[in-house]
Amino acid sequence: MNKPLPIWRRSGVDLRLILMSMLLIAMGVVFNVLSGGVFLSPENLYNIAQQTAVVGIVSTVMVLVIVARHIDLSVGSVMGFVGVLIAYLQYTSGWSWPTACLAGLAVALLVSIYQGWLTAVLGVPSFVVTLGGLMSFRGAAFLVADGKTQPVNDEFFQTLGGGYDGGIGVTATWVLTGIVALVLLFRMVQKRKALQRYEMPTEPIAIDLMFTAVPIVVLAAFAWAMNHYQISSKTEAQGIPIPVLIWATVAIVLSFLVHRTRFGRYVFAMGGNPDAAELVGIPVKRVTLMLFALLAVLVTIAAIVSIARLNAGTNSLGTGMELYVIAAAVIGGTALAGGSGTIFGSVLGALIMQSLDSGMLLLDVAIGKRMVIVGQVLIIAVVFDVLYRKKFGDR
Repeated sequence: MNKPLPIWRRSGVDLRLILMSMLLIAMGVVFNVLSGGVFLSPENLYNIAQQTAVVGIVSTVMVLVIVARHIDLSVGSVMGFVGVLIAYLQYTSGWSWPTACLAGLAVALLVSIYQGWLTAVLGVPSFVVTLGGLMSFRGAAFLVADGKTQPVNDEFFQTLGGGYDGGIGVTATWVLTGIVALVLLFRMVQKRKALQRYEMPTEPIAIDLMFTAVPIVVLAAFAWAMNHYQISSKTEAQGIPIPVLIWATVAIVLSFLVHRTRFGRYVFAMGGNPDAAELVGIPVKRVTLMLFALLAVLVTIAAIVSIARLNAGTNSLGTGMELYVIAAAVIGGTALAGGSGTIFGSVLGALIMQSLDSGMLLLDVAIGKRMVIVGQVLIIAVVFDVLYRKKFGDR
């Protein structure tokens, strides 16, 4: 007699994501105790949310890059290059922010298509190509503005970074939370109806309600915290920061691409077996170029959010970000060998990395020690992934 599968397996939930969620909660509790209640204060949670958005935006597409058996070590440098260029065009050249952003996007696309062409067409390993880009485009960031910081003064543009006026307010936050909760409940009902229509087994309604209620409760708690952070000179609380909404939109769009489009299926097929994918007619080279182009779009969005938050484009923008982006993807369950990964996993991974960094900063851990810890966390995540796959495979 076959042993019944556990609930998390029957519901299609990745055990790694459950473990990562528990780790995030444990980190929050520990850091909150050690910091005297500061870590889980609305102000700190607001700061963590807007700071995580930049890494989170890029890590969503890094998942697909790694799934396709590639890597991009130049994302931080390219973001710095594009960010300084956008700020330079606004401040020094007097361009409007939409025009400057489009110019930055065009440059990012050229950079990514160049690197993607070397990888897809010439067959140069992406590790080597982007390692060169790591140095080259960091130098380009210095050359754009001759090493000078470029301020950005447009008030609307600054809101994109989640600063003084960068929250959507209390009412909009609760309305958005309610809409998302209704959407999640509607999806649960539709899923049950679809299974029943095709005479497939369904879980007890209590189980489905539990798996639906958990994200709703988390979202409501997050909304409550954001609605309790108020800048002293303002009369209303901030609400959800705009960078988080941008990040959420990016994650939803990429989840749609992964689960509902031919492009997403092609990326995972390439990661599973590139030779077999090419033999069955998948345009591997074209998909790789499209993947690098998608990376350029999200790097540009991350650059916009970052310089809007800092109110300036600096030459150090994005320095070391590639480590955090790759770590977020790997911690979230993406296999460095390719073929496996989730967008939601990258969201959890980004939150874990930023929470770790923020917690150590609150505890006044020296920067050298922080770098050592972050590096070892990445190694531990890879070791865990290897051991997990040996025991459970891709379940």
